[in-house]
Amino acid sequence: MKPLVIALGALLLLLQYPLWLGNGGLLGLWEIKREIALQVTENRHLAERNQMLAAEVIDLKQGLEAIEERARIELGMIKGGETFYQVIDSPDRK
Repeated sequence: MKPLVIALGALLLLLQYPLWLGNGGLLGLWEIKREIALQVTENRHLAERNQMLAAEVIDLKQGLEAIEERARIELGMIKGGETFYQVIDSPDRK
């Protein structure tokens, strides 16, 4: 009787292996679910960034203020009639 119980126990373990560790098993399923959650988070972040970029494109196409602001910040340009002052802090002043 004891060899029959051992044989059935071994058979049970052999049948459980594909369920837990085999290709398409529960461990693989958990890993895929984790990867899907990470991808959803990244997609959400990228969608928000795309919305901001689309709004910026619309603003640049329609308004001159956005173009002027970019020219001032990125290129250091000034309007006609304005005076440019550059303040430089000396390293010994705190």
